[in-house]
Amino acid sequence: MESITIKDVARLCGVGVSTVSRAINNHPDINPETKEMIMRVISENHYIPNNSARNLKRQESRTVAVLIKGITNPFFHGMIRILEHEIERKKYSFLLHHVDEGENEISVALELEKEKKLCGIIFLGGAMGHTEEQLKQIGSPFVFATIQMEKSVDKRLYSSVSIDDVKEAYRMVDHLISMGHRKIALVAAREDDVAIGHMRLEGYQKALEDHKIPFRKELVLHPVKGDNPYTMESGYRVTKRFLEAGGDATAFFVVSDNTAFGVCKAIRDAGKQVPEDYSVAGFDGIEMGQYYNPTLATMKQPCDEMAKEAVELLFDLMEEQGVNRHRIFTTELVDGESVRTV
Repeated sequence: MESITIKDVARLCGVGVSTVSRAINNHPDINPETKEMIMRVISENHYIPNNSARNLKRQESRTVAVLIKGITNPFFHGMIRILEHEIERKKYSFLLHHVDEGENEISVALELEKEKKLCGIIFLGGAMGHTEEQLKQIGSPFVFATIQMEKSVDKRLYSSVSIDDVKEAYRMVDHLISMGHRKIALVAAREDDVAIGHMRLEGYQKALEDHKIPFRKELVLHPVKGDNPYTMESGYRVTKRFLEAGGDATAFFVVSDNTAFGVCKAIRDAGKQVPEDYSVAGFDGIEMGQYYNPTLATMKQPCDEMAKEAVELLFDLMEEQGVNRHRIFTTELVDGESVRTV
């Protein structure tokens, strides 16, 4: 008789392959009745699990690493909390590793794989300019959270959870334009940014183009050299420089909420008010924005849902060696008190 596979067991039971894997490995995250049914089908059909693969799993450290690039950004703090809870709930160890701005997160991941015998990796933040050759070097299942690779990279090589940064930045700039603003400064990421900062710039440009507003390079405010663009200090310094130079704008669209708080302080220190003199809109939807005065207009990312989905995608890959998948989430436009109609 032809041998039965784990996919056959899943089909006969009407469940996913990952559920069969949970039953075989005595995982706590499975309904007892479902587990009993699966084990009965396995017995009746004489299914023999791949013992070599299971023994290899036992040799691993049962550790999932989260590599974070941009640890100073408060937006990631909520996601880290959810990631830790979900990973530990699945009876795995949680390892948080900070990646410096100048480091390549893929190289860091390869070193960690050697040292810790990782079961899986979640990349939180970071660059999107990695090559297919680099991605193929990673031996553990992995998921990119909050970013996707460039369009030229084969999506079958990785999983991701993210938003459409171009589309969501477009929505906020479109919103500001609908309120009468035509002189909108963008407090941007670095000029050489190839990740979310670049995509939010693209959304900004596209919104201006669709409304037939000329793009003015002098209204794109990149951080002072050496500054992290996602900090309050960077937002403060670049806005102070712009205002002291007599910059002409009625609104600021800022690459992150954290940076936007620095923008607001620079405006106040210049003797002006938000939103009476300048409207300010951020991006991310961090909690502080709800309690800031004035409350911050922003594009709120569903960070809890994104973190949970990242863990689910990763564990599907870890348990069933399934295909890579991609989830695009939608943000919520929060119309805070920091913007007004011109």
